Amino acid sequence: MHIEHVALWARDIEQLKNFYVKYFDAQAGVRYENPAKRFQSCFLSFANGARLELMQRPDIFDRPPAFPPQQFIGYAHLAIATGSEAQVDALTARLVADGITRLDGPRRTGDGYYESVVLDPEGNRIEITV
Repeated sequence: MHIEHVALWARDIEQLKNFYVKYFDAQAGVRYENPAKRFQSCFLSFANGARLELMQRPDIFDRPPAFPPQQFIGYAHLAIATGSEAQVDALTARLVADGITRLDGPRRTGDGYYESVVLDPEGNRIEITV
């Protein structure tokens, strides 16, 4: 068995799609729309076969705004592995230079990862790791 995909509710799936395509080399699939349910989605595929589904519907509520972003039970973060510590450093620097919020790192964690943590455009935590 394996995890087939992970899904995120989004305010703006086009903005999130562009973020993951630009910075994490995701390949975007065809956008799906169901007008009767007012539902839209788009699957993003990564080189190793992992997939992320971005979903949008007008009756899905936002998390309460807070900074630093608060943690909630459930989804905590999406970890995306690079090939080296130098790649973690370079991608983190690129994201920060482009105005993306960095929460932590790059640093070595107590459990041995080398990582940084950033927020995607909708406030989801992304660990960039080796």
